[in-house]
Amino acid sequence: MAALHITDIESAINWWRDRSPSPDGISACAEVRALAEVYALMAYHHEAECDERSMPAAAHQAWLAWYASTPDSPCIAICSTSQGDGVCKGCGRSFDEVKHWTEYGPAAKRAVWRRITHEGTAWRFNRYAERALAGTPPAPLPAEDRGSRR
Repeated sequence: MAALHITDIESAINWWRDRSPSPDGISACAEVRALAEVYALMAYHHEAECDERSMPAAAHQAWLAWYASTPDSPCIAICSTSQGDGVCKGCGRSFDEVKHWTEYGPAAKRAVWRRITHEGTAWRFNRYAERALAGTPPAPLPAEDRGSRR
C-alpha cells in the first residue's frame, strides 16, 4: 500500500470540519478527532507520510470518506500517452500510471495526484487551468475569426 501524505490528512480534517462544524467552537466531530490523532503523531515524529495500514480504523474510514469527495482521475481528456508520449501532456501521469489507474487504491492515486500537482507541468495545471477559474470570461475572438462581414 502507498503512504498517505500529511497534506491529505490535513485536507481530510478540514473537509470534515466544514462538513460537521463544531457546535461550540471547541469540540470536534469523531472523524476530526480520529484524523487529528494521526496528524498529531505525524507532526510529533516529524513524518510527512504514514502507512495507510497503520491508521486506526476510524481515522482510515474518515480519510476514505474525504477521498471519495475528491476527483478520481486527473485526466482532462487530452491524452498524449495514446500518441506515444511516456508522460501525458494533459494530466502529467506516466503511461504506466494511466494504464494501471483503475488498479490503484486510494492512497496510490493520491500519491500520483500529489506528484503531478507538485510538478505542475501538465496542461491541467497551466494551459487549461484558466478554464477552471470561476467568473473568468473567455477571451474575445478577433473580428476576422468571428465571421464578421465588411
